[in-house]
Amino acid sequence: MRYLDFEQPIAVLEEELEKLRKQANESKDESILKRIKELERDLEKLKRDIFSNLTRWQKVQLARHPDRPYPMDIIPRICEDFIELHGDRLYGDDKSIVAGIGKIEGYGTIIVGIQKGRETEEKIKRNFGMPHPEGYRKAIRMFSLAEKLGLPVLTLVDTPGAYPGVGAEERGQFSAIAYSIKKMLEIGVPTISIITGEGGSGGALAIAVADRVYMLEYAIYSVISPEGAASILFRDASKNKEAAEYLKLTASDLLKFKIIDGIIKEPLGGAHRDYDETARRIKLVFLKAFRELRRKDRATLLRERFKKYRRMGAWGILQ
Repeated sequence: MRYLDFEQPIAVLEEELEKLRKQANESKDESILKRIKELERDLEKLKRDIFSNLTRWQKVQLARHPDRPYPMDIIPRICEDFIELHGDRLYGDDKSIVAGIGKIEGYGTIIVGIQKGRETEEKIKRNFGMPHPEGYRKAIRMFSLAEKLGLPVLTLVDTPGAYPGVGAEERGQFSAIAYSIKKMLEIGVPTISIITGEGGSGGALAIAVADRVYMLEYAIYSVISPEGAASILFRDASKNKEAAEYLKLTASDLLKFKIIDGIIKEPLGGAHRDYDETARRIKLVFLKAFRELRRKDRATLLRERFKKYRRMGAWGILQ
């Protein structure tokens, strides 16, 4: 288990608890068992105290936690079956975008997610979760397939943003993002998006323009990273904590602004502490949203989706 700086008091207690549990396995001393129960109560209280008073920057840290569940941790836990599909039929296969067809409680579903990678080799393979144009074109292909087959779409978003390299721009990064957004607005099937970690700029928006958008409790969603905003606003990237406060990029902020439709509560201590429970909660939210949306015909879905995004940031008559 890797701990963030504000989790150090938790680390101390968990280390002590682990030692006591080893002692308890070796001896049946009642005093040790009693002490374990006391420490477990203290640990739970400490976690509740710490996680009920997180700053926006601390939530940014949690959203970027190296052990946070990625799509390939979530998909096998919510699907009875999943077949991954590859390539954009134009240039190549971007490994940072995971896409395919799965079954969730018997419902065929097109799933598109952004995979960051955990160890160095996989991070390089997945381009640190920063998709290239071919990744977004793969997503567009999946959205077209969803409409052709009449299947709902689930997207799992966790990216610092689209890859900004020269090669990506040469291959049409800007147009790939724009067409992906356009495609999500046009398809006549239910679309549900869940921000699981970082929702960075247009790179996230490209696969998050959905009928229902949810965020995990400690996920973030913003037009720019705190570091990027600090560089622009203060000419100093080290003022990222201050910038995070101005950006109001947390799930609770965005629910208040009606940018998202709901928050998925995470297990105590964050999603990285319990993948199974996190996936279960994601699955329940997806199923509830899908069962509501499937009752609507294509014209209603498109009309309501248009109104949803037209209202965002509007004042006066458009509200």
